[in-house]
Amino acid sequence: MSTRQAGRDLDTSKAHSARMYDYFLGGKDHFEIDKEAALAAAEAHPGLYVTARENRAFMHRATRVLAQEHGIRQWLDIGTGIPTEPNLHQVAQSVAADARIVYADNDPLVLKYAERLMRSTTQGRTAYIEADVRDPDALMSAVRDAEVLDFDRPIALSLNALMHFITDPHDPYAIIRRLLDPLPVGSALAMNHCTPDFDPVTWNKVAETYTKSGAPVQIRSHGEVSRFFDGLDLIDPGIVCCHRWRPAEPADGTEPTDAEISLLAGVGIKR
Repeated sequence: MSTRQAGRDLDTSKAHSARMYDYFLGGKDHFEIDKEAALAAAEAHPGLYVTARENRAFMHRATRVLAQEHGIRQWLDIGTGIPTEPNLHQVAQSVAADARIVYADNDPLVLKYAERLMRSTTQGRTAYIEADVRDPDALMSAVRDAEVLDFDRPIALSLNALMHFITDPHDPYAIIRRLLDPLPVGSALAMNHCTPDFDPVTWNKVAETYTKSGAPVQIRSHGEVSRFFDGLDLIDPGIVCCHRWRPAEPADGTEPTDAEISLLAGVGIKR
């Protein structure tokens, strides 16, 4: 197990998307400024609490599918956020005890809770690095330095509710290419992304609220999200609203609407 950090001070002068997400999930690891920003966003769309839960549920399902059906045993999870159990490594290692996972995030608060992210099975390994997806070369260098993942074997790149925080000036498509390029054939991209397609008025308001709070957001259409998977083989059911990707039966027999969730999700395999 290893942890690497960039040594940045914790910035509590503005809201952080990971801590707002923690609030939506009912966690306690956020500050008042994060709560205020989250409540402002929820005023624009009260369904954000459900969206956060469905985002998490997709990660669980995608991880199981990649482990059970595609034999993946390694994950790089970027934009990890504050740990909420079950974490990705717990899901992966419940299928394959020897699974290896590297978590990466750019919020120093996540480092405080990194011990939770590294409680691996004895057969597997986990590590946490503090790195920023907007500098993919430095991030991948830190991943290699952690010496947890074998770059000669397939690796699943997990990017959940992350890339809508990477606006066009940062060239998000180039970032994805640079993250995928060093991964071998058989690797995977599992991601979801906010979209305005189902309810543009509401979700443009949500994006505006996040941006005003200091967490810039750029929501994207189905066509724009599909571009992240260029060159990959999408597995069924393709790119669909998050809760429709290999869904479990709703516990109460009901399910949210596409407009309520407004997260497009997909998993692609590198060929």
